[in-house]
Amino acid sequence: MISKVLHITIAQALSNARDYIAYTEARILLQTTLMVDHAYLIANSDQNLISKQIYNFWSLVQRRTNGEPIAYIIGEQEFYSMKLKVKPAVLIPRPETELLVDLALERIPLDLPCKILDLGTGSGAIAIAIAKHRPLAEVTAVDYSDDAIAIAQKNVEHLNVNNVRIIASNWFKELSNEKFNYIVSNPPYVATNDPHLNQGDLRHEPQLALVAGSNGLDCIRLIITSAVPHLAVDGWLLLEHGYDQAEKSQQLLRKIGFSKIFSCPDLAGIIRVSGGRREKFLQ
Repeated sequence: MISKVLHITIAQALSNARDYIAYTEARILLQTTLMVDHAYLIANSDQNLISKQIYNFWSLVQRRTNGEPIAYIIGEQEFYSMKLKVKPAVLIPRPETELLVDLALERIPLDLPCKILDLGTGSGAIAIAIAKHRPLAEVTAVDYSDDAIAIAQKNVEHLNVNNVRIIASNWFKELSNEKFNYIVSNPPYVATNDPHLNQGDLRHEPQLALVAGSNGLDCIRLIITSAVPHLAVDGWLLLEHGYDQAEKSQQLLRKIGFSKIFSCPDLAGIIRVSGGRREKFLQ
């Protein structure tokens, strides 16, 4: 693929790449190669690329043709109007997860201090988005993976967020007796034998952050059954889950004794987030 082009303009490079990948993806990869924005490509479409630029661009196209996610190739992903650094050690933040942030922000007061916990933070996307929109909140983000912790910390620094604390922990293990007003999580919820694990971007994403037992509910069950000692009275627990896990999530919340239990669909109409509020009698 690389050797077939020696002299080429920006417009020609984009046109040729469309034989292999989508135009939008080609544009993003060329912007990354040239370190320019979309407007530059439009204004300079007849600009000739030098051989190094051609080679680098087609190398990225080849990686995408082989199935590697765009976000990993360029090293970043947009989420909640933020550009987050991502690597294969963390899940790629997805638009549907913005619903979890929306639902949390609906419940978190803007003018009062509170404590928030993000379990399995990965890139830090959820924790940072909430922290930026609720500057009085103290946000704690935990993850089991040291590589994920490092990436989340870089995003905190890169986005200049000063109210996020990142901790290495296997769920609640390193949190002692700390209590939070809100607990949010996008945990692993894919079943071990789910065929989607062998398709698309999921092939390249960390299995530790995706797979949760034979029915995908292991982590959801653990979080719901372990959350109460860490949740303040009247505090909320909000969880993202799979398309067919809302009913079971609600059952688990109900069994523990949560109130105000709900499930909410994303923009595609898929029931994506469930949650509930802790009652005073829960121990």
